[in-house]
Amino acid sequence: MAEFNTIDNFDVENKTVLVRIDINAPVDPSSGIILDDTRLKLHAQTVKELSNKGAKVVLLAHQSRPGKKDFTTLSQHAEALSDILNLRVKYVDSLFASTAKEAIKALKPHEILLLENARFFSEESLSRSPEEQSKTLLVRHLSPLIDYFINDAFAAAHRSQASLVGFTVNTPSAAGRVMEKELTVIQDALDNVEHPCVFLLGGMKPEDSIDVMENVLSNGTADSILTTGIVGNIVLWAAGVDIGQVNKDFIASRGYGDMVKKAEELIDRFGDKVKYPIDVACEIDGSRVDIDFEEIPNKSIFDIGVKTISYYAKEIRDAKYIFANGPAGVFEDPQFSMGTEDLINAMASSSGFSLIGGGHIAAATAGLGLEDHMSHLSSGGGACISMLAGKKLAAVEALKNCKK
Repeated sequence: MAEFNTIDNFDVENKTVLVRIDINAPVDPSSGIILDDTRLKLHAQTVKELSNKGAKVVLLAHQSRPGKKDFTTLSQHAEALSDILNLRVKYVDSLFASTAKEAIKALKPHEILLLENARFFSEESLSRSPEEQSKTLLVRHLSPLIDYFINDAFAAAHRSQASLVGFTVNTPSAAGRVMEKELTVIQDALDNVEHPCVFLLGGMKPEDSIDVMENVLSNGTADSILTTGIVGNIVLWAAGVDIGQVNKDFIASRGYGDMVKKAEELIDRFGDKVKYPIDVACEIDGSRVDIDFEEIPNKSIFDIGVKTISYYAKEIRDAKYIFANGPAGVFEDPQFSMGTEDLINAMASSSGFSLIGGGHIAAATAGLGLEDHMSHLSSGGGACISMLAGKKLAAVEALKNCKK
């Protein structure tokens, strides 16, 4: 029996169901137009199923965060979701004011209502226990109006915020279809790993990758770790390679200096299971130049080099399990997209199980049209990498406690 409820556990006909989804999307700050509707399409399955079963569906979501250019209302999201579902999604520019409450009370079976951006509410930015979050204004105002709470927001499941964990304390709660599938697929992959198993770790959040490295090497999940991006630069530095002062300064300026020490410890413990680039790509006189690391000039490293791409691609093709998180370099720049694109292509052509861990590498995979060539493309970078690092997800623990 599953540790948490799913939609199958509840009879939702004629019931008011609050569904937390994650439709946070890139938005053009000048026009407000949504640039990528991937997450809206993912959650459409859960929303449509509940509507078809006769539920009165209330959607709760966020867009960006205060201070960002794409921190905006969800009016465009309601329109986009209406188009995807081929059903009208009503929208109210309020979370729990009287207009929102009246709109919820007026819902009829099969109807769908999207509330305002949850992060317009300042308490949403606080990370606290479910018990504390159950006392927030958001939860206290909306709880009396709903029969069930469904959390489908896997991409935000590592956060302990009011809209994600607060309702689980006093309202029967379940995982939506996106949440259910992500948890099942990722956990099953980790529990049934075949060897050789390779982890490809890059991107701009080395603290997450270092945690994953330690977890999957310590428990025997991974046979080798292929490092790229700023993670690869940190491991190069830890291995005693002179990566140039400009790259050392960049790592230090981001507050990642202590990661070098952690990477040194992992190299000491696990030796050549921790792989790092054998050449890198820098910009010299406006062009990409691939350089062996013995000769790295004092230039910013923007990608792994062609020798590393070839070396890593062979490891990927020979693996039975491949987990990937984070791009290999500044893939938005065509001159430095080669590492990211070639390694994604290697994964797509591999006969092994391939899991793409959300975020930028998922966007790059979709941009290449290769999402259907992967075994699983996760919707949640932070949540997925937390699972790979062996950490518990706050919103999932809340669902489990609710079922208990």
